[in-house]
Amino acid sequence: MTSETITAESAGTWHLGDVPVRRVGFGAMRLTGSAAFHLGAPSDRERSLAVLRRAVELGVNHIDTAAFYFSSLRSANELINSALAPYADDLVIAAKVGPYRDWSGEWGTSARPEDLRAHVEENLRQLGRDHLDVVYLRRMRQDSIADHFGALAELREAGLIRHLGISDVEPRHLAEAQAIAPVVSVQNRYGLGFHDPATDELLALCRAQGIAFVPFYAIAGEAGPQGAGTAHEDEVRAVARAYGASPAQVRIAWTLHQGPNVLAIPGTGNPGHLAENVAAGALRLTDEDLARLDRARTR
Repeated sequence: MTSETITAESAGTWHLGDVPVRRVGFGAMRLTGSAAFHLGAPSDRERSLAVLRRAVELGVNHIDTAAFYFSSLRSANELINSALAPYADDLVIAAKVGPYRDWSGEWGTSARPEDLRAHVEENLRQLGRDHLDVVYLRRMRQDSIADHFGALAELREAGLIRHLGISDVEPRHLAEAQAIAPVVSVQNRYGLGFHDPATDELLALCRAQGIAFVPFYAIAGEAGPQGAGTAHEDEVRAVARAYGASPAQVRIAWTLHQGPNVLAIPGTGNPGHLAENVAAGALRLTDEDLARLDRARTR
């Protein structure tokens, strides 16, 4: 399939609360280096800026980021601000709060509820905005998210946040959060090569309730923050050959086929990979393709 002329419109749209977004978005984690955080070499700044601008040119209007996405020389939020401000009216920027990294890049103690305002304000400062479109509470192993989510709900009432989401959660946490404030999206690890029954249940709940489900590491799989690996199941390679597509495109397409509420946020610092990722939204898999891929996932 030809990638360069396909835009994000081919994937269709879904709403984050009252905001429509195209179902193929962009994850900012890989903008800062060859691997996320301090794990790889810092990225070329001009190339990262060019990737962001090209994403918007290709119709992407949903960017997922966080203040803790930085390497020794690069900050994802600063790159987004420099490349895209003043922001288009239809551009939705989602941020995550909860985890914390100090100036050296070391992971610190995750936020207490009273710390979350500072986390939100740091994202606002770096992005150059007066509010965040969506803020995810990233659960950091705590059994209950009520106090943390309640603190974000107060910031929503204060106008710093437009919509709320939750990340790395179990089904019970969705109900816990919904008792406090509306949840417009859930972000968990999910994809071919990763099978977690609790996340499958959560996806079904989101589908039934019309909540956006935004999987992370849908391409990277076990490689996680290191980026997309080269190991792909035979079934993925076979489907890719049939469509003249890459295995990564098949993984994105499979993800999008899990429901109209599923949003993809593949990340990259490579302009060519960006075009491929966006074009994956145009790949229409058959029921036979999906069954074949599902068998690979559940082995």
